[in-house]
Amino acid sequence: MIESLLLNLESRDIVSEEEKSLLRSIITRGRQFEIDEDLVREGSRPTYSTLMLEGFAARYKVLDDGSRQITSLHIPGDFVDLHAFPLKIMDHGIVALSPCRVAFADHSALKTVTETVPHLTRLLWLSTLIDGAIHREWIVAMGRRSKKAHLAHLICELYVRLQVVRLTTDQSFHLPLSQVELADVVGISVVHLNKTLQSLRREKLVTWINRTVTIVDWEALKEFAEFNPLYLNLSVEAR
Repeated sequence: MIESLLLNLESRDIVSEEEKSLLRSIITRGRQFEIDEDLVREGSRPTYSTLMLEGFAARYKVLDDGSRQITSLHIPGDFVDLHAFPLKIMDHGIVALSPCRVAFADHSALKTVTETVPHLTRLLWLSTLIDGAIHREWIVAMGRRSKKAHLAHLICELYVRLQVVRLTTDQSFHLPLSQVELADVVGISVVHLNKTLQSLRREKLVTWINRTVTIVDWEALKEFAEFNPLYLNLSVEAR
């Protein structure tokens, strides 16, 4: 059930069989969420952290005028709210962008892990640090990159993250977001997003057909987006 999480962790360090068994024992309960259903609500006090098993989810904030900004995307293998364990109160919501299957780790069990298994604690801590690194890249993209380069960078990031958990085929991956949702990620109108996608297609960098994104020229796309995967910390090192 947690193979995608293990793939994520093992792309950064060696995970012992004892640590794997412990994770399997504490991540047990699960449920399904439908599209547009909140996995976690803003203002809630969750007593567990939620692990993505299938589907796409998004961290988001809604302004008083009803406009929404998506601040991160989550895929299988991601804990969407591991930080809720020490923070206690959620200051944002997490919504399903596709049908999602998740599992839960009770905070009481995570507390035991932090007190008794230091290496696994560091690995879980690392996952929250990588969330922070991704946020920094998104801020840079939002503030300093052109919208076309921003979208290209996002496609590069999703491709690499999905590749880690074996959810790519050649240079293609499933992206179950509508153009409205993708516009909420990039922070532009749907009309502007559509024009940006058309430009990437014309330059033969990507295609997006029936919610399948195909990278036509990976090296050219990386160069255009100035994509450097260093922030994803994909090196196996002692942590």
